[in-house]
Amino acid sequence: MATDIVVPTLGESVSTATVARWMKQAGEAVAADEPLVELETDKVTVEVNAPAAGVLEAITAQEGAEVEPGAVLGSIAVGASASAGAAAKPAAAPAAAPTAAAKPVGTGGGSVKQAEAHGTAPGGHAPLPAAAKLMAESNVTQAQIGQGSAKDGRIAKGDVLDFLNRPAGASAPAAAAAKPARKLEGGEERVKMTRLRATIARRLKEAQNTAAMLTTFNEVDMGAVMALRSEYKDHFEKRHGVKLGFMSFFVKACVAALKEYPAVNAEIEGDEVIYKNFVHMGIAVGGPSGLVVPVLRNADEMDFAKIEKTIADFGKRVRDGQLKLEEMAGGSFTITNGGIYGSLMSTPILNPPQSGILGMHKIQDRPMAVGGKVEVRPMMYLALSYDHRIVDGKEAVSFLVRVKEAIEDPRRLMLGV
Repeated sequence: MATDIVVPTLGESVSTATVARWMKQAGEAVAADEPLVELETDKVTVEVNAPAAGVLEAITAQEGAEVEPGAVLGSIAVGASASAGAAAKPAAAPAAAPTAAAKPVGTGGGSVKQAEAHGTAPGGHAPLPAAAKLMAESNVTQAQIGQGSAKDGRIAKGDVLDFLNRPAGASAPAAAAAKPARKLEGGEERVKMTRLRATIARRLKEAQNTAAMLTTFNEVDMGAVMALRSEYKDHFEKRHGVKLGFMSFFVKACVAALKEYPAVNAEIEGDEVIYKNFVHMGIAVGGPSGLVVPVLRNADEMDFAKIEKTIADFGKRVRDGQLKLEEMAGGSFTITNGGIYGSLMSTPILNPPQSGILGMHKIQDRPMAVGGKVEVRPMMYLALSYDHRIVDGKEAVSFLVRVKEAIEDPRRLMLGV
């Protein structure tokens, strides 16, 4: 009996994926739940596991094919042994032409084999299909690029684009290969957007076009949190095995404020407002391929240690390309920290369909009036962007004031007041 291997649901706003790599060949034995194939999406790399034990009977969607949720990737002969399944191996050859559900991404140099012809090290991990295609078109070798940012050090398309964007003359082939809509002037070059960057651009523009977005600002004295963190960070790390950062304080402060002002945690669906009796907190994390927003589910039920451990785990897996699509779905509110990159002030854009996003910024010493005297205090600007269709200005300002009060007196977070 044969069982199909199908493309799983890819998550919010993700409708297609590219077959990046098969880990098994037709005719090989597979165990139930064993990883069989990697799919590359706009956001992350997804592993598809074997639905049953047996032999990989056929591969329908070859590396480089574009597939949709529910498309058949291949089939498993359930219960068969590797020796019995060896006869099935030749059956994979006719599958080189992808089915209608598995459309080819492109032609002319788009396969991993072409990347090998352009310098893939023997025995090493081949570049991802999109990277292989661009490398072939641009006459770039793996040796020139070096270590990639994808899983197992594989080269992603973003790595190729980064290489081509360097000041060296290597960027000329990419610009020459493109078909410009207008004539480029001296010093200009044209590089196609990565799938991730194109998705980010589309979603951010949709947010601007759909929501009545407005931003309100405040500033917070970080002195109390910094003192508390300095006093207990060693004990915290020794007890919980993770560092105590500032993000957990802001998550707890936002949770408390969202409970008081639920419209900031709500979303619009048609002509109705959906209020949520939970807080799924999105935390913006910068990765090798761009910004992603994994979600702290039920953040309102987490303590400081659980928040810090989960965020640290997210950060590691974003860098390794191991974040799962379902971990980025379902957020009800988002926090983004531009301060780690040196941003002093910004207006964050909503992450649809959410109605609020908090922007943290750089901590900077500034002279402040304290008790009638001028003191130098560690200050941070905060920005709350919100959907004015369901969040009134009074609610937004009051929400941000509650966050400010909690950060300036972190004992409120411990006592729940």
